[in-house]
Amino acid sequence: MNNSKTRKSNKPVIMPKTERQLERVGEQIKLARLRRNYSVKVVSERAGISRATLWKVEKGDPGVAIGIYAKVLTAIGLPDDIILLARDDELGRIIQDSELLSKRGSRK
Repeated sequence: MNNSKTRKSNKPVIMPKTERQLERVGEQIKLARLRRNYSVKVVSERAGISRATLWKVEKGDPGVAIGIYAKVLTAIGLPDDIILLARDDELGRIIQDSELLSKRGSRK
C-alpha cells in the first residue's frame, strides 16, 4: 500500500484569495530582506529558524506558524509590523457603528 495516498496532509486548506495574500506577504518580507542586503543565512540565524523555514516564509507558506513570521520580521528590523494585522477592521467598525446607532435610537 502506498503511504503517500493514505497519509493526511499537514498543509492547511485555504481559499485561493488567501493563498495569494500570503504569497504577497512572503514576497514583501523577501523584498525587505533584500533591500537591507541580508542573506538568508543571516536572517535565519537571527530568527532562530532554518533556511528552509525562511524560504517557506518568503513563499507565503500557510503551514508556517505566525510566530515564525514575527521572528523573521524582528530579524529584518520590522518587529512592529506584526501588529498591523487586522488593523483596519472595516466590517467590524460598520457593525459596531450600526449597533451604537440603534442603541442611541432606542434611548429616545
